[in-house]
Parts: sequence; C-alpha cells; structure tokens
Amino acid sequence: MILGRRFLRLEDDLRPTIVILMVMKPHRDRVEAKRHIALVAHDNKKVELLEWASYNRDTLAPHHLYATGTTGTMLEYELGLPVQRFLSGPVGGDQQIGAKIAEGVIDMLVFFWDPLEAQPHDPDVKALLRLGAVWNIPMASNVATADFLISSPLFATQYDRVVPDFGQRDWREVAGPDAPR
Repeated sequence: MILGRRFLRLEDDLRPTIVILMVMKPHRDRVEAKRHIALVAHDNKKVELLEWASYNRDTLAPHHLYATGTTGTMLEYELGLPVQRFLSGPVGGDQQIGAKIAEGVIDMLVFFWDPLEAQPHDPDVKALLRLGAVWNIPMASNVATADFLISSPLFATQYDRVVPDFGQRDWREVAGPDAPR
C-alpha cells in the first residue's frame, strides 16, 4: 500500500481531522492451470447449472470443485466428481465461499443467480459477488458467460491475475507514531 500525504481537514463542526490518503498497490497472483471453481445456483437455476456442468464434465474433471449445500450434493451425484460442499447459501454457504475467495483458495466463480426473484439472503449474494470483483476472479452468472470462461484459452493455462494488496491494516502502523490513539 502506498501512503499519500497527510492533510488537515476541518469538519462541519470545525474540529480538525487528520485524513490519510491510501492508494492500493496491486500485485500479481499466480493461478495454476488446475483451477479451484465454485459452482453456486439459486433454486430456479439449479437445473440450468446441472445441465451446464454435465455438458462440461470432462473439462471440469481435473479441477477442484466447490459448491453450496444442495447444489454440491446434486453436482456430485450428477457428475460423479468430488465436490467440496459448504453450508446452504442462506445459512452461511455464500459467506464461506466468499471467505475462500478472499483467502485466495477459490479462483473462479460460476454463480447462476436468479435476477427475477428476490432472495432472503440477498445481502450475502451481493457480498459474494463483491468479493469476486474485489479479488479479480473470473465470474459467470449465466450459461453464455460460463461457456466463454470455460472455453477461453486462459482457462487451461497458468494465469497471472492482478489482485489488490491492502498492505498493513493496523491503524497505528499506517497512521504513524503521532496519530491520535
């Protein structure tokens, strides 16, 4: 992380406030040719995901597969491939996959979500999609995009993905010794 200049700003109540500008310094993260792919689908999209995964079974076979709850069980049965299963999406599975994305474990997300039906766990869905965008992983939300991702020449090769470097997160180290405690 690159620290910008410190400057003094007066708030509306005229109390001085120290503001530190921080600029994210991205770096590259090597993604091996053997992908770690999360496959997620809302109830109205599970059949669509199962059909897509069945069609692409041979392409998916050499990769590590992850899924939430019922979707994972259905995929394991349908594909005959091992799938690491997390909790169901509404009870924490979306957040578990998001955590694996943030940890750098999962490097691709195929999430067939239903744009026409409100989900009780919409905040979790939005958080999962946000983490995928923050950590710059390829994401597909429909069959067409999933087809483009899986058929890309980059899918089968090592890839250097640009990821953010948030650097030090300890306020005392970021702000410096004369920062207010």
